[in-house]
Amino acid sequence: MVWPFSSSAASRPALGLALQGGGAHGAYTWGVLDALLEAGRFRFSAISGTSAGAMNALALADGWMRGGAEGAREALAAFWVAVGRTLPFEQWLVGPTESPGLAPGLRALMHWSRLFSPYQLNPLGLNPLRDVLAAQIDFERLKRRGAPRLFIAATHANSGRLRLFTNDELSVNAALASACLPTLHQAVMIAGEPYWDGGYSANPALFPLVREGVADLLIVALSPLAHESVPMTAEEIRNRALEFSFNAGFLREATLIAQSAAEARRSAFALGRLERRLRALRTHLIDAHDDLGALSAETQLIAHLPFLERLRDLGRQRTQRWLAEHGAKVGRTSSVDLAARFAPPGA
Repeated sequence: MVWPFSSSAASRPALGLALQGGGAHGAYTWGVLDALLEAGRFRFSAISGTSAGAMNALALADGWMRGGAEGAREALAAFWVAVGRTLPFEQWLVGPTESPGLAPGLRALMHWSRLFSPYQLNPLGLNPLRDVLAAQIDFERLKRRGAPRLFIAATHANSGRLRLFTNDELSVNAALASACLPTLHQAVMIAGEPYWDGGYSANPALFPLVREGVADLLIVALSPLAHESVPMTAEEIRNRALEFSFNAGFLREATLIAQSAAEARRSAFALGRLERRLRALRTHLIDAHDDLGALSAETQLIAHLPFLERLRDLGRQRTQRWLAEHGAKVGRTSSVDLAARFAPPGA
């Protein structure tokens, strides 16, 4: 068994992970993490996650504490298999496993979520994910010394402010808050305060990883980096607007960190701790654009095990290519220019 900071693990380069949300598309990140863990080349010092990214962060950290890399792989698989078996999706899907769609009946039911609130449609606040989290994640284990540092993002529903839950504050409710889409679920109440999906304020938060002292930051991005066409239908416009609202904070933060790091390196002196950490920061990116960009937005709702396993396989393949091309750069140099990748056109 290899614990996070045992002598064998401590000799590996440390990665800080920033994991985006994306509903069922989070299974792609499952594949990314599985390939990284299988390679056995890195340890994970800190993880920031939002929504599905938060679920991956929690499963990875919990499994790592139980049994090192193999324990983390088992925990990720167990979590996503449990998600994929929670709802009987077979009768609600149309199309091939590679690109399924919602059957007309389920699409009609989803339409009602635009007309009525979850307080009307689901007055008891039922959420199948609650039972999955309670069964799969040992939140007390994540509070122990030696656990990877976690930053789980949620959005305060009354102010829009980012709320980061760290190891000592983690619970089933904190995880549910990070994934609480307000059109589908009632706000999650924690200490008397209401929370919605973290994607509204950070998808995911990057600065806490820099402040934590992460030297190599790997972002796993599920949202498309760009689109080839302008949305024309009402449905397409709604989906694009929601996507933009979920990514705006992330894009600003990624660009600001990249620009601040470049400015810190140009300075003749590094006077403060943060400036020194910015100067040392190396950035990396695994993005799902080529694999997920053509999928419709509704596939983020399809937590059907064969589809989730297909996404996992795509994430594994993408990561194996990244490891071959960029893996050796970890601990030495950046493999992506975040400012060039995420800055607005003409900036």
